[in-house]
Amino acid sequence: MTPAQDYSGFFQRPQPIKPEAGQESVWDYPRPPRVEPRSERVIVRLGGQVIADTTDAVRVLETSHPPVYYLPFDSFPAGVLVPVEGTSFCEFKGEAHYFDVVAGGVAVPRAGWTYPEPTRGFEALSSRVALYPAHMDSCEVNGERVTSQDGDFYGGWITTQIVGPFKGGPGTAGW
Repeated sequence: MTPAQDYSGFFQRPQPIKPEAGQESVWDYPRPPRVEPRSERVIVRLGGQVIADTTDAVRVLETSHPPVYYLPFDSFPAGVLVPVEGTSFCEFKGEAHYFDVVAGGVAVPRAGWTYPEPTRGFEALSSRVALYPAHMDSCEVNGERVTSQDGDFYGGWITTQIVGPFKGGPGTAGW
């Protein structure tokens, strides 16, 4: 077997970081994922403007992923979320529909998504939208600026309360 054919470490689960008091490990999150209501204040900025400010978010928790926050549609000003063509499919949540996110002269293609007709257990997502934090000026949870999940597929929000390692970066496809 050549080194290029050696897949021995490809599907190995990484060593989880042990959470300290007040922290959560993404390796303790469930699979299939679950939806959890949250009351923290979530603020999102784009183009120098606040485009969402809410204490009525939900987050989706899934093994190896930082939480994805979904914000109510009514927390966004009119014109910020522009529906676009195309969908993707999640084995758990169903068919996702996308939005360009527009504010302050900035337009970010397909930076938000929703599940208008989610599968059972994910009904709370039908009236909410998630955003890729890497494409916003900033996303905050209770005043803490979020770090975005590596990669360009997942939209996890990392705070100091969340420990990994996290799926999404190079070499994590088999997790």
